[in-house]
Amino acid sequence: MIELSKLSKQQTAAAVVAILLCMIFQVAFSIRQQSSTWDECDHLFAGYMSLKAHDYALNPEHPPLAKMVAALPLLPLQLRVAPPQGRYFKDEAYFRGRELVYRNGPANGGSYTADTLFFRARMAIFVFTILLGIALFLALSEMDSSLTGLIALLLLAFEPSILTNAAIITTDAAVTSTLFIAVYALYRYRRSPSILRLIVAGLCSGAALAAKHSAILLLPILFALLAGEVAAAWWRNRRRTEGTNTVGRFALQATGAFIVIAVIAVGTLWATYGFRYRMVPSGPSTIPSLASTMVSLPSQDVWVLTTISRLHLLPESYIFGIVDVRRVAGNQPTYLFGHILANGVPYYFPIVLVIKLTLPALLLLAVFAWGVLSGRIRRTRELWYLMAPPLLFLGFSLTSPLNVGIRHILPIVPFLLALAAIGAVTLINRGRGFAYAVAGLLLWNVVSCLHAFPNYMPYSNELWGGPSQTHRYLSDAAVEWGQNLKWTKTYLDQHNIHDCYFAYFVEPYILPSDYGIPCKLLPTLESRGQVEIDVPDVIHGTVLISDSVLSGYELGSRLRNPYDSLFHRKPDDVIMNGVEVYHGDFHLPLASSMMYEIRARKLLTKDPAAALVPAQRAVRIAPDGVDANVILGNVLLALGRKHDAAEQYQKALVITDGMEPSARLSSRDRINRLLAKCN
Repeated sequence: MIELSKLSKQQTAAAVVAILLCMIFQVAFSIRQQSSTWDECDHLFAGYMSLKAHDYALNPEHPPLAKMVAALPLLPLQLRVAPPQGRYFKDEAYFRGRELVYRNGPANGGSYTADTLFFRARMAIFVFTILLGIALFLALSEMDSSLTGLIALLLLAFEPSILTNAAIITTDAAVTSTLFIAVYALYRYRRSPSILRLIVAGLCSGAALAAKHSAILLLPILFALLAGEVAAAWWRNRRRTEGTNTVGRFALQATGAFIVIAVIAVGTLWATYGFRYRMVPSGPSTIPSLASTMVSLPSQDVWVLTTISRLHLLPESYIFGIVDVRRVAGNQPTYLFGHILANGVPYYFPIVLVIKLTLPALLLLAVFAWGVLSGRIRRTRELWYLMAPPLLFLGFSLTSPLNVGIRHILPIVPFLLALAAIGAVTLINRGRGFAYAVAGLLLWNVVSCLHAFPNYMPYSNELWGGPSQTHRYLSDAAVEWGQNLKWTKTYLDQHNIHDCYFAYFVEPYILPSDYGIPCKLLPTLESRGQVEIDVPDVIHGTVLISDSVLSGYELGSRLRNPYDSLFHRKPDDVIMNGVEVYHGDFHLPLASSMMYEIRARKLLTKDPAAALVPAQRAVRIAPDGVDANVILGNVLLALGRKHDAAEQYQKALVITDGMEPSARLSSRDRINRLLAKCN
C-alpha cells in the first residue's frame, strides 16, 4: 500500500484533481435541482447591467466583482431586458432580475430557460470555490506538507457550508476565496519578499474588497499579520545590541508593504467600477441620496463616510453599499434555538459554527488545539497566518447585529479546515493506529456531507440531529433560502395536490408559479404591499410554508407571526428539510387581516376616511393583532379622533405584554410615541 506521505508529484496532482472533481460533481448535480434562492436574480441582473451598461446603481449594497463574474456567460446571449418601472431601486433590481431570468425562455419567445441561465451563471461563480480549493492545497503544502494540503482540500470538498454557497449567485463564495488567497499571498511575500509577490498580494486584496463589503476587514487583518511579524522579530532580537535597528528597519519595511498593498487593493477596487465615481454613467440616479440613507447611523460614521464621498476616495456605489449594509443590519432580528431576538447576539456565530461544521472537522480542530497547547505543533509563522485571520474576522463578527447563518462568516471556514488538517497530520504522525483513526474521521466527514445531498443548506451535524432538525435552531440562509421550489413542484405532482396555499420565502421576487406550482399565495414579510393576497377566514386543504417564513423571525416577535400556530404544530410532511406541509382546516387571522392593514396603510396619507373601513376590518379579523390595532389607531388619529386612537394604542400596548422582552421594549416605545400624539 502506498503511503500518502510518500506520494509522488504526479500522484499528488492526480489526487488533487480527483478531489476537485468530486466537489465539482457534487455542486453541479446539486444546483441543477435547486430553484432560485432569495436574491440570485437581483445579483445576476446587477452584474449583467454592470457589464452591459456600466450601471452600478443596481444592487449597490454589494461590490460588483462576483456579480459580474456570474453574468459573464450571459453576455453572448440575446436576452431581453425589462425597462425600468420607476419603483424603489431595490425592487427595481429584484423584479427586473426576475424578468431577465424567467422571461427569456421559449414560452415568452426567447431561447433560454431560467434553468439554462442559472446553470451558466452558477458554474461561473463556482470558479471562486475551485480557486479556493487549489489555493488551500498549495498553502498547506507550502506551510506544512502535501499530505496536509490534500486533507485540507478533502475537508473543503466535503464541507456542506462551502458546498451550499459555492455556486449560489451571491458574494459569499467570492469573498471566502479571495480573502484566503490574499492572506496566502501575503504569507508568500513575507516568506520570500519580492516586488512581484507584493503586487500579487495587493491585487488579491483588491479582489477581496471588490467581492463583498465585509472584506474591508481584510485590511486590519493584513496589518495585524504584519504587526505580528514585527513583534516576533522584536522578541527574537530583544537581547541583541543591534536588534533595535534591525527591528526598526523591519517595521518600516512592513509598514511600507502594507501601504503598497492597500494602495494597489483600492486601485483594483476602483478598476471593478471602471474607475468612475458615479453609480450611473450619466443622467440622474433613482437611488436615494447618500445623505438620506445615513440618518440612522452614528454621527462619527456619517462624518467619515461623508468625507470619503466628498473627496471621492472610493466609488459612490461602494460607499452607498457600506451605508446600506450598516442601516439594514441594525434592524434585523435573530432566530436562535426557537426564540426570536430583536437584534444580533455575540454568541450567535460560535453556536452556528458548532451546529454547521461537520463533527469530524470539529474533532480535528480539537486535536489541533491539543497539538498547539502540548507543543507538538510549533510552526509559529504558519500558525499565525492561519489562526489570526479567522480569530480577527470572527471577533469583528461577534459585534454584528446581522445574524442569519454561517454565510456571513464563511471566510473563516477555509482557515478552520486548514487547522483541522494540521491536527489530522499531527495524529497521523503518532503512529499507524492514529492514522486509521484519521482515515475513519475523513470517511465519516464524506458520508455526513453526502447524506445532505442534494440540499446542503439545512445541514447540521449529527450532534444536533442532522439536516431534518436544523430549523429548530436556525433560520434564513441556514435552512431555507428559496432553493426548494423544484422539489416542491415534484412533491405536489407526486401527491396529486392542486388546491393548496403557499407562504414562501422568496415571494414576491420569485413566485411559485414560475416553477408551475399551482398554490395560492399566503403573505410574507416581503410580499406585504407588493402583491394583493386575499386570505379566507378559514383555509381548507393543504398549506405549505417555508421554514424561514414559519419561524416568523423577520417580524421580530412570535405574536406578529401569522403562522405561529403552525410553528407549534407537527407537520404532516416535510419537503427537502425546508418546506413544511400541513393538511386540514386552518384559521390564520393575522394572515387574513394583513391585506386590509396594507390597504389602510396605503390609503392613510391620501384619504384617511377611506382607510377607516379596511383598518376596522383588519381589527375585526385579528383583534389580538398588534399591527391591526396600531394601523386603526393611526387612521383614527389622522381623522382627529384622538380619544378613539388612544384606545386602540392602549389595546396594542396590552398585547405587547406577551411579546419577547426585546421585542416588547421596541414595540412599546413605538406605540408610546404614537400615544403621545393623542394628548
